[in-house]
Amino acid sequence: MDHMNSAEAGVIVHKAYARVGLLGNPSDVYFGKTISFSLGNFWASVKLEPSHHLVIKPHPTYDLVESNSLDHLVSRLRSEGYYGGVRLLMAICKVFYKHCKENEINLQQGNFTLSYDTNIPRQTGLSGSSAIVCAALSCLLDFYKVRHLIKVEIRPNLILNAEKELGIVAGLQDRVAQVYGGLVHMDFSKENMDKLGHGIYTPMDISLLPPLHLIYAENPSDSGKVHSTVRQRWLNGDEFIISSMAEVANIAAEGQRVILEKNYQKLAELMNCNFDLRRSMFGDECLGDLNIEMVEVARRVGATSKFTGSGGAVVAFCPDGPSQVKLLEDACQKAGFIIQPIQLVPSFLN
Repeated sequence: MDHMNSAEAGVIVHKAYARVGLLGNPSDVYFGKTISFSLGNFWASVKLEPSHHLVIKPHPTYDLVESNSLDHLVSRLRSEGYYGGVRLLMAICKVFYKHCKENEINLQQGNFTLSYDTNIPRQTGLSGSSAIVCAALSCLLDFYKVRHLIKVEIRPNLILNAEKELGIVAGLQDRVAQVYGGLVHMDFSKENMDKLGHGIYTPMDISLLPPLHLIYAENPSDSGKVHSTVRQRWLNGDEFIISSMAEVANIAAEGQRVILEKNYQKLAELMNCNFDLRRSMFGDECLGDLNIEMVEVARRVGATSKFTGSGGAVVAFCPDGPSQVKLLEDACQKAGFIIQPIQLVPSFLN
């Protein structure tokens, strides 16, 4: 969400980065704890320009309205899907407006044109949708000069509410990482959520992390699209799910101590344990072959690995250093996966 305020009169541009769930996911939607960070490799940017009418501009690639042929249209729909970012920008405008009305925050007169761009790979569990929403919210806060009136802790809720408008099912963790930037420990205990309406978010120094790698597939297939029963089982009081989810949350709590001590051997164990718990709860059919293979390819060279989100991309750590990284790079190339060193982004907060 960094500033790139243009010299053009009144033009506002903001970026929001992809995010990696390092430990504790998916317990954020089960009153758990997580540690996540902003991924500097990929981002979405939104530009707001004052204009006579209020305009939300379609993206030439992602909001496909013009094609060379029917053949081209259909192949693009297969790769890009039906939904671009216009609906995301519309939803955050509505949620922002509603929040300001309900909280008696007066908005100045004047219209604007919103446009967006993104390089976050689709369907990779790197929070591409919420990055667009997050960057747009930042533009609105600045255009209306209300940043000081909408607390940083509740901005992730606004982003999530915009996505809920569109039927996107998600938790707060991604949006917290994107609003705060850097590395953040989050506690979503029921008590906090009920009392405050949000979690307790504790920024951590990014220099505490070891070198990490991102693994993802260029064209993720729809593997792992079997609907999960985990949520329903949790709601029904299934003891295995409840205790496993508590263990996952505990991994993030322990992870906070381990990261502060730079105990990377223990961090490696926690990352592996996190994925193994997810796998035991959700089952292989739900996770999908491609996703499991991404985790396994790292583990076969002795690296540790887990999902960044709910599948599509993996965060890997090579405790043995550069020689192991080389083995992992070769294994990924052979398996047809893309691997990149993870770039960290410092916190956006002063």
